[in-house]
Amino acid sequence: MRGLLGELLPAGAPFVWEIGSGHGHFLAAYARAHPDELCVGIDIASERIGRAERKRERGQIRNLHFIRADAEDFLDSTPAGCPFSTIFILFPDPWPKRRHHKNRVVNAPFLTALAAKAQAGAGLFFRTDHEPYFREVRTLLGSHPDWVIPEAQGWPFEEETVFEKRAARHFSLEARRR
Repeated sequence: MRGLLGELLPAGAPFVWEIGSGHGHFLAAYARAHPDELCVGIDIASERIGRAERKRERGQIRNLHFIRADAEDFLDSTPAGCPFSTIFILFPDPWPKRRHHKNRVVNAPFLTALAAKAQAGAGLFFRTDHEPYFREVRTLLGSHPDWVIPEAQGWPFEEETVFEKRAARHFSLEARRR
């Protein structure tokens, strides 16, 4: 993983990271709309990464890459000097049963590790259709020393995801790296 990221990420260049990119709908549209930003999406399912890669190839989107990876492994392997400028976490598995909460991607240690590799002012954009998970993430970010929730919430780009289409409603949250 470190070798691959060393090849994909130019030293010192910030990049956009989508955690759980699925079939790549959102990030492919984002990368097309922002050709000067390097975008990397990860997912743990090979089939999803394959579909996302085909989107990238068909669209000839040169500033976009998809990698099969776990979020923590990817974060640990990201080279020093390649900061995140924007992080998207869209409709992650909410693991609704209490005994499974330990599997949620957003937790205090992950937010600390993420902040260590994010540039100052980097945006973290979280969206879910599971209100209890949303409340938990809002509480975590609101009390975390490395992140601040701005009074005026914004969303930098809209592209409806597969999960968003299925959701009766969703909840969005923006945080910024201090």
